[in-house]
Amino acid sequence: MQALQKETAIRVQLLCKIAGIARSSYYKWLDRKPSAREMENEKLMQVMMEIYEKVERTFGYRQLTLHMRRGTGKTINHKRVYRLMKVKGIQFAIRRKKKKYAYSTPQQVAENVLNRKFQASVPNEKWVTDVTEFKYGHGQKAYLSSILDLHDKSIVAYVLGHSNNNPLVFQTLKLALQAAPGSKPMLHSDRGFQYTSLDFKALLERKRTVSEHVSSWAMHR
Repeated sequence: MQALQKETAIRVQLLCKIAGIARSSYYKWLDRKPSAREMENEKLMQVMMEIYEKVERTFGYRQLTLHMRRGTGKTINHKRVYRLMKVKGIQFAIRRKKKKYAYSTPQQVAENVLNRKFQASVPNEKWVTDVTEFKYGHGQKAYLSSILDLHDKSIVAYVLGHSNNNPLVFQTLKLALQAAPGSKPMLHSDRGFQYTSLDFKALLERKRTVSEHVSSWAMHR
């Protein structure tokens, strides 16, 4: 009521009437001194909010209780922390469970022709490719598929998308081949599902411009 009266300049008499309390009770409360318990609660709420913001609002009352005990050196009941959280109107952010991915058996695996020889004497002799995951915003993800020329470490082609799937990788390869027409590079990747799929092999065979020495291995990481 006190804060509302300051913000809106509504008369105290009207606010008391809306709240269903006597003006004398309001003024009595206004003039009273906070108890030792209330003062302690104010300090605890300050500590609680500092921890809560520091962990980006991910702690529940149990974790907040543990960290508040460590920070203050006091024995604080978790029920008290729960009540203080309700007073401040806060709640912990629900973390989504990570999906469990079942690793599939590669449909086709090429010989490791590159064999860690990461030097190339001429452009478009050896290409390496991979997909990198980036996190941004509130749990959002982006995926960058790129092909790098080992001759000068330049990026031949790249595609940015929101899904780590076959089209992302296939489009990267198509753009790379368009950027270097007539070249026959060795293409080296890890054993990701896109690179070991039969669709990827079929794409290489259709293009016919990539060397048959397609290397698929995880040792370059």
